[in-house]
Amino acid sequence: MTWNSNVALRFAALCVAAVGCLSIAVAQEKTGLDVKDKYAVVENGAAFNLERFSVSAHVRLRGLEPPQIFVTRGERGRLFTLYLFREGVRMLVEYESGKYTQAVAEPPSVGQWTHYLGTYDGREIRIYANGKPAGQASAPGRMPQSDTPLCIGALETGESAMNGEIDKVRIWNRALSENEAAQIAADADVADGLIARFTRQGLNDATWKNLADEKLSAKLINTGEVKMIATQDDGYRCLWYTMGPNDPDYGPKYSGGLGTYCAKHYPFAVFSRQANKTFFCYGGTRRDKRELLEMVSYYDHATGKVPRPTIVLNKHTDDAHDNPVIQVDEQGHIWLFSASHGTSRPSYISRSVKPYDIKEFEMVRQTNFSYPHLWVMPGRGFFMVHTLYENGGRSMFQSSSSDGRQWNEPIRLSRIEAGHYQITGQSGSKIGVAFNFHPAGKGLDWRTNLYYMESDDVGKTWRAVDGQTITLPLDNKDNLALVRNYQSMGLLVYLKDVIFDSQGRPIILIVTGKGPTSGPQNDPRMFTTARWTGSAWEIRDAMPTDNNYDMGSLYLDSDTRWTLIAPTIPGPQPYNTGGEMAMWVTEDSGGKWTMTRQLTKDSKFNHTYARRPVNAHPDFYAFWADGHARQESECRLYFCNKAGDKVWRLPEKMEGEFAEPELVK
Repeated sequence: MTWNSNVALRFAALCVAAVGCLSIAVAQEKTGLDVKDKYAVVENGAAFNLERFSVSAHVRLRGLEPPQIFVTRGERGRLFTLYLFREGVRMLVEYESGKYTQAVAEPPSVGQWTHYLGTYDGREIRIYANGKPAGQASAPGRMPQSDTPLCIGALETGESAMNGEIDKVRIWNRALSENEAAQIAADADVADGLIARFTRQGLNDATWKNLADEKLSAKLINTGEVKMIATQDDGYRCLWYTMGPNDPDYGPKYSGGLGTYCAKHYPFAVFSRQANKTFFCYGGTRRDKRELLEMVSYYDHATGKVPRPTIVLNKHTDDAHDNPVIQVDEQGHIWLFSASHGTSRPSYISRSVKPYDIKEFEMVRQTNFSYPHLWVMPGRGFFMVHTLYENGGRSMFQSSSSDGRQWNEPIRLSRIEAGHYQITGQSGSKIGVAFNFHPAGKGLDWRTNLYYMESDDVGKTWRAVDGQTITLPLDNKDNLALVRNYQSMGLLVYLKDVIFDSQGRPIILIVTGKGPTSGPQNDPRMFTTARWTGSAWEIRDAMPTDNNYDMGSLYLDSDTRWTLIAPTIPGPQPYNTGGEMAMWVTEDSGGKWTMTRQLTKDSKFNHTYARRPVNAHPDFYAFWADGHARQESECRLYFCNKAGDKVWRLPEKMEGEFAEPELVK
């Protein structure tokens, strides 16, 4: 059965003389729980520890962006969840501790009421859509015991919330039959084994009464829509973050001041000629708590000062993978794209209310994307290459929008084995993407091979560097985009940067290494460039470095003269992320490199993740952070000029509204 508002209204008009008939039509239009306002939590989750069970709900969605929780117990992959994911609506069951699978039905039509029922009998998961069998999966076992709450409309944290309405949520302590599934879809009552029944009749401002067992009623919680904080902070503080696996002598694979992390996020800064300001974003934090604050500010090239930074969002996590990226549209509005690490937290798109102004932001969209590279295409809006987590790995997608508000459905570009990391560059209308892949069964710390493809029509067509058309999505490691097979060489590939010469030919910067952990056992690690000459890839080693996550940015002074800014000098925490920042120059397209400047010296902490602004101004040429690479510390933010003879540190504590950055070199 599908409910449609237009049908209901026409039906009501036909029956206007019959009060009873009119009330039925109106009843169909009344909603249960609209999750834009609240979601529901039954705290006594242990009451739903069942060997066999069924869960049922009517839903009406405003959009199909995944994931959207209908009814759940537990975190991702735990206990059970009836929810919308990319390929459809899933009934997921953890049939054995740490093991789960799902039956999948087609997604609903936007704006129409659709009924879903999921059942589990200890052997199989079944899912029904509008009373008809839609999918099944083998899952012999028993759902683990847990006191995890039952949630309706969102996870317990409010994440992965529905974009729509939910009504007539019911749970039984047995697996219903196909015949009963059809009855329930038609609104018949099936009382045998019913332990939970939530309908609009049981809703009030604070609770959703369980009409089958009032002791298991749900409390209503505000959805916690992320409000634009848009408040000024009193200084510039960077997020400290760490990630294993750990080496016993050298600690985590990467760690430190990661406010401008990671290479798969871009850009962190944009120079606006109209405003004569470099706008930048970073992952900031509180003074008293390690918590990611999404920060925006600017450097005023006319005054040489910065304002107090603006806290736009609090992501309620300390995960630097949620760092934002920034863009400035053609009208001067500042856009912040807040990433997520997988699907456990939402991603957000927000926009400054006024052009070239950072004091007030509006929420534009809640969605999901990881590792965003974001570009403004003149006259065409936004183009983003990003990751979506699906099927146990990372798939590479493109998304586009003419106005930043309405986005096209993401298009999968590639999913080779366990997935990808990717970076991008722009040259006029051309977008180039360099990527690696995760070999199946090796784990996501393993990434190898170097690939490249490009598009000059906003992602409608993708080609290899030699012009051959690529059929998407890529799903085989041997394909037209392959630059070099590093897997056969036993080397891992860490992506850093993509730029283009005057003829629009790509130059890719990577680091190669032998293993994922820190320490000398995985030497040599080598900054390497791959340049397309017009007929072949010219691949050259540049200089050694001591950590896989040493991030460098390339600058093109001419087709043969390039500049690299990177932490290539061992720092106070050697073999950990970052080091002392240096400036290198090649005059022969990467054949020979000379260090022309040491930008930092005798530092207390490692400096890391030097980022190139879009349209970099000579006085704000690279932007980075520092932090202790082996233990939690305070972290500061820096930038340098093009000549490399000046380095400034942004003020950690400000008394007034504006301040001059501290000249430290």
